Amino acid sequence: MASARKKVWVGFDLGGTKMLATAFDGSFKALGRKRRKTKASKGLEAGLERVVGTIRGALDGAAVAPDRIAGIGIGCPGPVDMERGVVLETPSLGWKKVGVKAALEEAFGCPVAVANDVDLGVYGEYRRGAARGARCVVGAFPGTGIGGGCVYQGRIFHGKAASCMEIGHIPVAVDGPLCGCGRRGCLETYAGRLAIAAAAATAVQRGQAPHLLRLAGTDPADIRSGALAAAVKAGDLAVERIVRDAAWRLGWALAGIVNLMAPDVVLLGGGLVEAMPELYRGEVERSLEDRVMPSYRDSFRIAIADLGDEATVTGAAAWVRRTVEGDD
Repeated sequence: MASARKKVWVGFDLGGTKMLATAFDGSFKALGRKRRKTKASKGLEAGLERVVGTIRGALDGAAVAPDRIAGIGIGCPGPVDMERGVVLETPSLGWKKVGVKAALEEAFGCPVAVANDVDLGVYGEYRRGAARGARCVVGAFPGTGIGGGCVYQGRIFHGKAASCMEIGHIPVAVDGPLCGCGRRGCLETYAGRLAIAAAAATAVQRGQAPHLLRLAGTDPADIRSGALAAAVKAGDLAVERIVRDAAWRLGWALAGIVNLMAPDVVLLGGGLVEAMPELYRGEVERSLEDRVMPSYRDSFRIAIADLGDEATVTGAAAWVRRTVEGDD
């Protein structure tokens, strides 16, 4: 009876502007969740305390005592050493080489698995969503940047010392715009939301996007995925061309990954895809048809992620369960 009470798995998503913790039962039914703003300016110790407090909030919502947790999975933006549970770098929080696994294991006394947030989002879709049962699924999640992940034969694909599949940092131009990673010509500088918003703001200033002007103004920081989608729907052709070009470029980069890994599912998710799923599906499909080797054209399907905000927390809980129990 005591061991049955232990089957509570916690998934945590540290990505974006908000952190989310969800407590699941053994069937991955959500028992309780807690969402809080992510704050980068308070320092490492305060940041970890905020993570711990958010998990405790999810447990309170589920009426579950901490000693019932069988494991905690946490998805963090940026490169992660999955073996040691160390976040190598998270620019949005200012974290470098942070031992998240050790800190959470000390706080809760249970196993902890740490992975990249998009990797876990793809894993969540593989286990419970649009990519369920795939042999190899490659995911691309365009949002502020462009996250990527891969699940191969039931395992998150990663390197020896760090997570990988940084699709947003595939170089697509020899001397392109400067990227946040410090290099030039990365895919993100052409197809991430910040790049799209900057181009759309220019269209607004030129009088080519009156609906976007009404919806979001001229500051790229205020031009979010929802506003872009609404402007396209309202008839701003200049904005539509910008978004379509970005989606086509994403497909252009994904074609190289299809040729390299031959996935059976290409998974699209993230804020931009959630806001404009058919536009993204169509442009990525068109680009892949143009660029993928003929032998691979009919070997995969394009899927739109369907778990939304729950993808990473679901994947995190499922991944830690797999690490603890060997659950496939």
